Amino acid sequence: MLQLPHQPLQVAAVPPQRSHAREDQTGPWHSEAVCRRDEAGLFFAPSKEPTAARLAREEAAKRVCARCPVMVDCREHALLQPEPYGVWGGLTAAERRVVLARRRRREVELRKAATAGDRIAAAG
Repeated sequence: MLQLPHQPLQVAAVPPQRSHAREDQTGPWHSEAVCRRDEAGLFFAPSKEPTAARLAREEAAKRVCARCPVMVDCREHALLQPEPYGVWGGLTAAERRVVLARRRRREVELRKAATAGDRIAAAG
């Protein structure tokens, strides 16, 4: 477990009321999340964390996510909320913003294509 000197670990809070995808199986997806059992403090930055320490902590958190059985559910949760802080589903907050921007662009392109297709069909 990665611990930075003089910085207490913070516990990752996974709100139970926000679960969606796995409720119909054995319970909410977050009950199976590896971060609930392991290095939870890796997932959120302490205040005034130096850049090198942040990058190392985020990489360690991503390694935990990589072995998590509910990583995809966690990532979708973070993208649907959207979660503004921490590592969720193997993505940092900045990486999630990139994914969300790409999804928005793709939705706009699909709507434009559908509208153009409708116009062609109506004209033809």
